[in-house]
Amino acid sequence: MQEMIGRLSILWTDHRYGVAVIAYLLWLAIGWVLVKGLDLVASNLVKKTKTKIDDIILKEAQILLWLIVMVTGFFVISHAVDFPAKIIHYVDRFTQLSIIFLIIYFFIRIGINITSVSARHNSSLKNMVPTFSRIANVIIWGIGILMVMDIFGISITPMLASLGIAGIAIGLALQDTLGNFFSGLYILLNQPIRVGDYIELENGLKGYVVKIGWRETRIKTLPNNYIVVPNTKLSQSILTNYHLPQQEMACLVQVGVSYDSDLEKVEKITIEVGKQVLQKVKGAVPEFDPFIRYHTFNDFSIDFTVILRVKEFVDKYLLTHEFVKALHKRYNQEGIVIPFPIRTVEMKKEQA
Repeated sequence: MQEMIGRLSILWTDHRYGVAVIAYLLWLAIGWVLVKGLDLVASNLVKKTKTKIDDIILKEAQILLWLIVMVTGFFVISHAVDFPAKIIHYVDRFTQLSIIFLIIYFFIRIGINITSVSARHNSSLKNMVPTFSRIANVIIWGIGILMVMDIFGISITPMLASLGIAGIAIGLALQDTLGNFFSGLYILLNQPIRVGDYIELENGLKGYVVKIGWRETRIKTLPNNYIVVPNTKLSQSILTNYHLPQQEMACLVQVGVSYDSDLEKVEKITIEVGKQVLQKVKGAVPEFDPFIRYHTFNDFSIDFTVILRVKEFVDKYLLTHEFVKALHKRYNQEGIVIPFPIRTVEMKKEQA
């Protein structure tokens, strides 16, 4: 105990260490002034832009620069006051690894913050932010522990080799899970579908997207059931998104009239009925001007398509329902015939 106290008293009375402390504090003061000055200049430039990304980078860069000032100051002062060689060795290694660690930490923090800002406009991405943060924390702590071991001379090569082998084994074991995770990232970032969109899969299943998770996507059908689709299958599937590029869409109704009909009259009356229905049905687009297009001489009718417009996909069911009722009633009043399937059979009598 006395020996330890003696060593501490020697260190205390050695003028080199007093000078080092004073010089280091002076270094920190100058560094603080420089960092604050740079931050002030950069803040004035950042305020002129609309994007939030530069604000995030500036905030993280300020912390990074301040930490680098602290680390480099310790490095410069230790060399300037001629510390013992053994201490200098640890200082040099600590400085190198610290700067590398701080740069890695800087980019990870920017990634997390940009994801958090994007999540404000994307509820699905918001659910993924905690997962990203946990993964980032594991990476940061793992790198930090390895650097501390390397500073104290503990060989990390066998550990890195073991981690590599373990990573390959875990990757093979969790191949499907990782595939779903990265497919989920693709869906969230590329946004072929979004939460709230009404979609139809290539197998005919339809519904609203209610959640895009890290493993599966949940779709709520109109009968109020959930369809759970793995993200890998969804990313590889051919699907129709009825909310992109916009929710408003055409509603097509197929109609056929007899060959005896006056087609000009049919067109005029059908458009009148369409306008009336668009004005009173909820979910229709009242300012849209409906129109028809004749397209087929069928076996027993002349067929055409009536083009109406709805605010979103599910609104077409009610609009079609009301339009068919109104059109049928008006055709009956105007004497326009919607024919039944007809087949004419001619029979010839044999001459005696």
